[in-house]
Amino acid sequence: MNRHHRAKDVISSKGKICLLPSVITTASLFSGFYAIVAAINGQYFQAAVAIIISGVFDGLDGRVARLTGTTSKFGMEYDSLCDLVAFGVAPGVLAYEWVLRPYGRYGWLAAFLYVATTALRLARFNSQDTNSAKNEFTGLPCPAAGGMIASSVMFCSFFEISGTLRNFIVLGTVYGLSYLMVSSVKYQSFKHAQTDRAKKFQMLVGLVLLIMVLATEPQVTLFILGAVYVLSGPLAAGYHLLARGKRPVEEEQENSV
Repeated sequence: MNRHHRAKDVISSKGKICLLPSVITTASLFSGFYAIVAAINGQYFQAAVAIIISGVFDGLDGRVARLTGTTSKFGMEYDSLCDLVAFGVAPGVLAYEWVLRPYGRYGWLAAFLYVATTALRLARFNSQDTNSAKNEFTGLPCPAAGGMIASSVMFCSFFEISGTLRNFIVLGTVYGLSYLMVSSVKYQSFKHAQTDRAKKFQMLVGLVLLIMVLATEPQVTLFILGAVYVLSGPLAAGYHLLARGKRPVEEEQENSV
C-alpha cells in the first residue's frame, strides 16, 4: 500500500498543474497569437510590440514558478509549446508579411526555416540535462531570436527605413537567426544568475540604469541590446578560437627557448 501511494504521489507531482505560472504562460501565448493576427492584418508595429510583451511574460513565468516552488513537468512542456507559437510562428509570420512576401517561394521558405529551427531548438533544449550548463545556452534562445525580428520592425519604423536593401538585410537576418538557434554557439543565460550579497545593491543600480536606457527610446535601445546579445555568441566563439590558435604558437616558442 505504501509503495502504491508513493507511486501515485510521484505521478501527481510530475503532472501537477500550477495555476499562477500557467496563467502567465497563457498570457505569453495570447500575446504571440495576437502578434500573428496583427501581422496578417498589416499592423506590423503592433505585432512587434506583442512579441516583446510575450517575451516579458516568458521571462516571468519560470521565475515565478521557481520563487513559489511550483515548477512542474507540465509547466515546462506548456511553456515550450507556447514559445513555439510566440517566438517561432509569430516572428516567422511577421517577417513574411512585413518584407518576405515579395520574394515568393524564397520568402516563405525563409519563414518556414525560422519556424522549423525554433521547434528544433526547443526540442534540443527540452532533451538536455537541466542540471548541466545552467549559466549558458547552446544555440541562440528563441525568445532572443523572436525579439530580434520584432525590434527590427520597431527600429525600421522609427527611422522610416524601407526599400530593397532593408528587405535583403531582413532576409539575411532571418537565415542567420535560424542558423544560430540550432548551432553549437554558446550564449549567456541569466535565468540562474547568482549574485553575492555585497553586489546585490550594485546589481539593483545597474537594473535601474538599464530601465532608464530602455525608456529613453525603446524602439532603438531594444534593437541595439538585441543585436549585441545575438552577436555576443559568435564573437565569443571567434575569440576562443583565436585564443586556442595562439596557445600552440606560444608553447612552441617557449620550448624553442
